[in-house]
Amino acid sequence: MDIDRELIIKVAKNSRLNLSEHEVSQFTDDFKDILNAFSTLNELETTDVKPSFHPVEIKNRLRDDIPKASVPVDIILSNSYHKKDDYFLGPKAL
Repeated sequence: MDIDRELIIKVAKNSRLNLSEHEVSQFTDDFKDILNAFSTLNELETTDVKPSFHPVEIKNRLRDDIPKASVPVDIILSNSYHKKDDYFLGPKAL
């Protein structure tokens, strides 16, 4: 892909960016450098390389679900004025 001044202006217009002439020339040079850096990847031999979507293997770190004693309901509700039958009382939902 050829990076030139017109392409940078077109992308800036689509992105609704107002770039100065200095910024346009700087972006042109920067994008050319970036594409040149990525073009070196095309020279690598990758026929026997498996795709890698994550650099580190993802493992679920879950603990066993072991039931244990909880705080008694009367202690939990002791700080609330809005309670009914061992539950918090909230506004009615229609």
